[in-house]
Amino acid sequence: MKDERPSQKINGIFKDGPISLLRLVCLVMGLSIAIVLALTNPTTDQYLAFIQSELSRAIERMDSSTPERERSVIQNIFRSHGRELIQEVVRPNTIRRNWGVLCRFETKVLEVHVVVLGIGGHFIPIEGVDEAVLRLGRLNF
Repeated sequence: MKDERPSQKINGIFKDGPISLLRLVCLVMGLSIAIVLALTNPTTDQYLAFIQSELSRAIERMDSSTPERERSVIQNIFRSHGRELIQEVVRPNTIRRNWGVLCRFETKVLEVHVVVLGIGGHFIPIEGVDEAVLRLGRLNF
């Protein structure tokens, strides 16, 4: 007759006895972190706001060889039309891949492939953000 004790392996959780307190705490902490990350997973609108802020920063840091008056005009035009530029050029060319605890945003704009990870309400540029920001800035003007 086979000896089956209640402490034997059940669904991979128990091995040599009841679940230890440390394993339980780690499991609860891991689930809590996953839930928080899922709840703070960035949306496409948040991604577009990130791209707009990156473009705004790039325009503010414009090359000092550009005459002051021209820089001022470019900055004013972007302040008044930047949102439309983002909505018309970036949004239609963006794909959001939602992986639950993080998102991968891919944008193909002006022959530049942009990849950004969004996690916990923050964005991590992976590829092409700087180049795309420069090209979008030039397109606006």
